Amino acid sequence: MRPQPLIEHGEVTLRCWRPEKDVTLLFRLIEESLEHLRPWMPWVAGHSRQATADFLARCGPRWERGEVYDYAIVHRGRVVGSCGMSAGADPSGRQIGYWLHPAVTGRGLATLAVTALAEQAFTLPGVAYVEIVHDVANAASGAVARRAGFSQTGRRAGRLPSVPGESGVDLVWRLSRPP
Repeated sequence: MRPQPLIEHGEVTLRCWRPEKDVTLLFRLIEESLEHLRPWMPWVAGHSRQATADFLARCGPRWERGEVYDYAIVHRGRVVGSCGMSAGADPSGRQIGYWLHPAVTGRGLATLAVTALAEQAFTLPGVAYVEIVHDVANAASGAVARRAGFSQTGRRAGRLPSVPGESGVDLVWRLSRPP
């Protein structure tokens, strides 16, 4: 089983990225968001049109293997960000990641996207929980997790800081399958 390729949830729609159609769109979206993403996303350092095309080319095969389900976040007909759900080391868990264009932050769109992905995760067999992991310095990601109903379950050593905003300590948030 796989999550739905198109998910409508309140003001957002999540749709699968389209490698053949979305390269220019995603490249521009990242270009406009570079300074907003640079403190938290190590992949920004390698941002290029080719890196964007390579990411999109990996989306379909990773989806088919059940590794990562990547989506465009659409609001009012415009793609405004990206989110994804991946399998973790524990087969009963999934992890969610997300980012938005800075012009649309603070409107609850990331919370809606996270909620939609968590709901999809719980339709998959054997999934008992969903986690969000972010650097402790990224307060905005913590606010999204909290608003989406996740509970902070701990801190752990993160990767060595490779981008300006990271402290090297991650917060772990968890949402368990509803009874």
